[in-house]
Amino acid sequence: MSADGVPGAALDGVPDALPDALIVAVDDQPEVRRLLADIFRARGRRLEGFAGGDRAVAFVREHADRVELVILDLDLGPGRPTGIDICRELRAAHRDLPIILLTGHGTIDDAVAAIKAGAEDVIVKDPYLEDKLDLSVEKIERMMAQVRERRRLEGENRELRAINQRLRRIAGRRWQIVGASEALGRIMSKVERVAPVPRPVLILGERGTGKELIARAIHHLSRRSDRPFVTINCAAVPETLLESELFGHEEGAFTGATKLKEGKFELADGGTLFLDEIGNMSMDFQAKILRVLEYQRFERVAGAESIQVDVRVIAATNADVRAQMERGTFRRDLYDRLAFEVIHLPPLRERMDDVPALAAFFLSRFREDVAGVSVDAISAEALDRLAAYDFPGNVRELKNVVERAVYSSAGRVLSGDDVEAALPPQRREPTSAELIAGFHDDPKLPLGARVEAFERALCKDALERARYNQKEAAALLGLTYDQFRQRYRKYGLRKE
Repeated sequence: MSADGVPGAALDGVPDALPDALIVAVDDQPEVRRLLADIFRARGRRLEGFAGGDRAVAFVREHADRVELVILDLDLGPGRPTGIDICRELRAAHRDLPIILLTGHGTIDDAVAAIKAGAEDVIVKDPYLEDKLDLSVEKIERMMAQVRERRRLEGENRELRAINQRLRRIAGRRWQIVGASEALGRIMSKVERVAPVPRPVLILGERGTGKELIARAIHHLSRRSDRPFVTINCAAVPETLLESELFGHEEGAFTGATKLKEGKFELADGGTLFLDEIGNMSMDFQAKILRVLEYQRFERVAGAESIQVDVRVIAATNADVRAQMERGTFRRDLYDRLAFEVIHLPPLRERMDDVPALAAFFLSRFREDVAGVSVDAISAEALDRLAAYDFPGNVRELKNVVERAVYSSAGRVLSGDDVEAALPPQRREPTSAELIAGFHDDPKLPLGARVEAFERALCKDALERARYNQKEAAALLGLTYDQFRQRYRKYGLRKE
């Protein structure tokens, strides 16, 4: 029983137990509060009545998640805030809370002021108050149903965003870029800037520098992150099969084509296609890639239907693309199309500041992947030994060295000796200049031997610069392929 003698209506205070949904009424007349309580009790609602605004505002603030409607009398007596004042205060703190104002002498000015203050409706207190209130509440209930639906959707969106963030953190481990050097910072700034832009990217760098990791980071930070990320190493696929791998083929297109096959471009539709080692493609095949980049359209091998796709291409190569263009082995128009943004990945030897962070990361990952690993820290001596090595295999080689050292170590802290044992043997052949100088300093050596030593050194240097691609090495020396092959066999220049 309330203070006003109305069962189920606490008109002057806070009840002992509050239901889930509450109506709050502020009116200085007890009989009006009693009438409102009866009206809403019939609708299955609990009404909390207050004679003044201060306690009502405090109550709404405390139970904001349960109050679904506030009814305010416009005139609460001399010396008290008006219903419009209370309406403004409530609206500032609770933008979605429905508010109805009651007035004993409705005027247009009162109605305008109430609506400006944020009220949904203004009702005149007369013999038809109950009917008017019924109509107004029905209207507000429809409005509140929409508000509740919006809140539900907002809640779902918040939950989905949280799930998405968790999944991104999990997925992020697959492309995590580790390091704090200035060079890496500049690279990641480029990655973040170009990721949202739906244009091709060309990544240049030596083997093992992390070109695919950068490509994954671009995809992950793009608007295509929920779509496929498809990769292909163009150097690992014979060119006779590369067209089928990229564009697919129809059933019966060639011997062994027993069914239709979708190519990488189709599989990456809507997402990103990473073309690794694109510098190994022939000029003719580069023209086909250029056409797909331009028109996003292609045909399967032996197919007549033109297939439209939406694919962002990220290409990578460890070759010197500019030198290839000068030699005529890489199309300038393809370079121009791919080079919307060019990201150069420096070798690890040029960002040795990243070695400690990378080594710690690889140790952590190895401990997760392999049970029973005792090492949980890396000594300063071990880091010094790592920093003294130039890592021709770049980050990939550092990972292998750290894992071998951790695997072989018997202690809890990785030592310098552990790292030394895991490093490859320090074998270095003399450079061409050293060979020439050595033979030049020996006047007893015949001229022919000096010339052969010089020629062998030049051929070996060209092979190394061309990553043991004999055609490119021949072009670097201005020789035909057959001429270079004669010297290749003569000097035994196979890659060890």
